[in-house]
Amino acid sequence: MGFFSFFGSLVIAGIVGYLFEKWEFSHNGILPSIVIALGAVILLFMIRVMFGWTFGSPGLDAIIGSAAALILIPTEVAYRRRQKNRRR
Repeated sequence: MGFFSFFGSLVIAGIVGYLFEKWEFSHNGILPSIVIALGAVILLFMIRVMFGWTFGSPGLDAIIGSAAALILIPTEVAYRRRQKNRRR
């Protein structure tokens, strides 16, 4: 069952990364946002397996983890874009 919950969490992370970019919560670009969300979910899933820490179901963990990462981790691309816009 862990196999399906892991890949389901990755799918949810991809969807959350895409939606965050479409709804303009983050300004990283679609692909970097999805990669950040996937990395957060993998990290959170490993913490869940190793230590048993969880927010609830694996889907809820995926949503919370990917959303938190997208809010907390600005990328270099977004930083450069903001700097370029300030110069104008």
